[in-house]
Amino acid sequence: MASIVVFGAGGRAGRRVVAEAVDRGHRVTAVVRDPASYPELDRAGVTLVAGDATDADSVAAVAQGHDAAVSTVFRADADPAEFYTATGHALVSGLAKAGVERVVTVGVGSALEVAPGVAVHDSPDYPAEYRAFSVGHTAETDVLRQGGLDWVVLTPPPVILDDQAPRTGRYRTGGASVLPAEADAPAFSYADLAVALVDEAVEPRHHREVVAVG
Repeated sequence: MASIVVFGAGGRAGRRVVAEAVDRGHRVTAVVRDPASYPELDRAGVTLVAGDATDADSVAAVAQGHDAAVSTVFRADADPAEFYTATGHALVSGLAKAGVERVVTVGVGSALEVAPGVAVHDSPDYPAEYRAFSVGHTAETDVLRQGGLDWVVLTPPPVILDDQAPRTGRYRTGGASVLPAEADAPAFSYADLAVALVDEAVEPRHHREVVAVG
């Protein structure tokens, strides 16, 4: 049994990571900004706490005593570059202070490459109104690269994930490029993204790299 601290536990990915980890018998600390807003997370095997993923002291306090961290944080009301830069620095500093070496974060699919050195968000037909978020999101990865954590950024496809599909437990991984499409493959689901995130938290296969998952 492992102990995992999950930042952003109230979101679509975070809720499923909590459920996936608990169902496997792991101990989970679910970190949200306001625990009263997420009563559904307060279940056996879960310690629901308030925390701020952009504050290193808060990260250190809630991560103490855990084996690994998973971050699925998202803020629609904040500047993406500022938010994800702050989150990256807080994770690097706070987790190190807590003695947690392993962190698994969720990337943004539009930052994956479609050609060497060319991200989806740099493609000519990529919607301009979404580019700032995609570029801003990558700021966290840039910070992780400069720190000393054992990190991996699991990055789902640049499409809307299926929020309703049940868990299959199946997924595939690649490098930093968009995974080739498979004929008749269903849309990748949040449930199976959670499987991949928990797998990497408890049995690391990738280290200090961006990994496409789908």
